[in-house]
Amino acid sequence: MTPLPPSTAAGPAVGHSPPLDAEIPTPRTVAMDPDEIAEPRQARAPAPPRPDVSAATRPPALTKPGLAVRLRGLRAFYGEAEQVKGVDLEFRAGEVTAIIGPSGCGKSTMVRCINRMHEEIPGARAEGQVLLDDFDVYDPSVDVVAVRRAIGMVFQKPNPFPTMSVFDNVAAGLRLTAGRSLIGGRRSRSQAAQQPQVEAALRSAGLWDEVSDRLHEPGSGLSGGQQQRLCIARSLAVDPEVILMDEPCSALDPIATLKIEELIDQLKARVTIVIVTHNMQQAARVADRTAFMLDGRLVEVGPTDEIFTTPSDPRTEEYVTGKFG
Repeated sequence: MTPLPPSTAAGPAVGHSPPLDAEIPTPRTVAMDPDEIAEPRQARAPAPPRPDVSAATRPPALTKPGLAVRLRGLRAFYGEAEQVKGVDLEFRAGEVTAIIGPSGCGKSTMVRCINRMHEEIPGARAEGQVLLDDFDVYDPSVDVVAVRRAIGMVFQKPNPFPTMSVFDNVAAGLRLTAGRSLIGGRRSRSQAAQQPQVEAALRSAGLWDEVSDRLHEPGSGLSGGQQQRLCIARSLAVDPEVILMDEPCSALDPIATLKIEELIDQLKARVTIVIVTHNMQQAARVADRTAFMLDGRLVEVGPTDEIFTTPSDPRTEEYVTGKFG
């Protein structure tokens, strides 16, 4: 090994005497305040583990819980015909609430009133209050587009925009609602800014792995179950507080239905979910609470297992046991 050269900065090299005429420096003694003496350096803590990739790409807004919805004296009309007759009902945050009842009882009409879709029908109107937390979505000063951003909807039949790609189907809501929100904040219209939001929404809808290499192909080219999850991703992309589902699985096969039901169970921690269904087994599988409607009125609401096993109203028992409807 080659010996290191002697350091001249620290004094004469070891083993050599200084010249007789050299001036030997006198060591300096520095007085120090005990309070200024530094603490011993501690060992560096190990680096934290790398976060999961899917969690890293998910916007923080998608991980917050949804908000509760309360209906107070809700009435809905088609012209002079009253379809929903003074319903008082709460949809709790972080839960799935199923709405059951025979055809024509007002289930879908009531759900469409929650995000003000009902008023889009000529001659239709609603009365009463729909509160998102404590915010009245029917307040005259409210932007209807902002209401539908906060309260998304998935329809019975998958309805992706046929001329748009998978990416553009998900990004459509982001572009429409840019700068429009019930709770503040602005949204960018640029595709680069939308890329992480689109990916996060597709991941949340359980669709990313199936379409990540088909983002620029038409959304209408997907299977029926994939199209329905694409519509759910489109709703999730704009960071809603509530998602309304009007018989979302009625046109799907059993395998696609199972995927939608698994997705509903995953999403309820982030958004409040209201699902209209004629399928009693589906309601029993996915819903935390179930509400039974009949002739435009709310008959009963409660925990799903109680509604299906020990309902308090005999009309509910007759319906869930298949005696009518």
